[in-house]
Amino acid sequence: MTSGSHASPSGPPPERPRRKRGAWRIGTPVVLLLSGSLFAISAYNSEGTDLRPGRYSDLAGLVDTEAEKYDQLKGRLDDLTEDVNTLTAGVKDRKVNKLRRRVEDLRDPAGLEPRRGPGVTVTLSDAPEDVINSTTRKLSLLVVHQQDIQAVVNAMWRGGASAVTIQGQRVVSTTGIKCHGNAVLLQGIPYAQPYVIQAVGDPDTLGDAVIDDEDVDYYLQRAQLPDISVGWDLEAEDDVEAPAYDGLLDVQHAEVLRKQG
Repeated sequence: MTSGSHASPSGPPPERPRRKRGAWRIGTPVVLLLSGSLFAISAYNSEGTDLRPGRYSDLAGLVDTEAEKYDQLKGRLDDLTEDVNTLTAGVKDRKVNKLRRRVEDLRDPAGLEPRRGPGVTVTLSDAPEDVINSTTRKLSLLVVHQQDIQAVVNAMWRGGASAVTIQGQRVVSTTGIKCHGNAVLLQGIPYAQPYVIQAVGDPDTLGDAVIDDEDVDYYLQRAQLPDISVGWDLEAEDDVEAPAYDGLLDVQHAEVLRKQG
């Protein structure tokens, strides 16, 4: 099942309000002088080469390097987890056993058990290179952002999904999605587009929830405009696999918001 937007492709997508910029001040000549100096330094350091290579030229290397680091850390985590489980199993205490059973009951709703069944697949991708090279639109409209991915995931949850994955990784309550250069960070690992988002659940209900979502509709408007043409595909699936989440569950960077008195 491939679905589209209800919006008409005849006009540009709505722009979100921006703050007005202030007028230039008398420091403009100084800024121009410094800029000229920076250009000269850049030309000298680059020795005639491009300091800013193509959008995707170094992305594969970045992804491979970060993925290798992740695999090493994951291996260490698995070893430590096994040691903890072995030590925990040796504890003979009624309260500990009760808490252990409670943990087992919560494993599935927490995403720590695999899920499989019918569902949907949504694929988001940047605009084609020929469109990017020829359009007069802002570049930010032609690429997939973290909020685009988040909008699809949130719509899937509202549609009754029992499990969601992004790039094959299980989404849990501590999952973070963040733009990082030309990639999107997921669980701290960079992934290049296209972004494949899958959900386990009723395909019709999930599909309707995604298409009817207001934030997803904004993306669909961009997908329909020829001079933007971000990639979009929604397919019903007979069988979707959502592996168990096997990463860290602790919130690493949260801070308590203190009320200002």
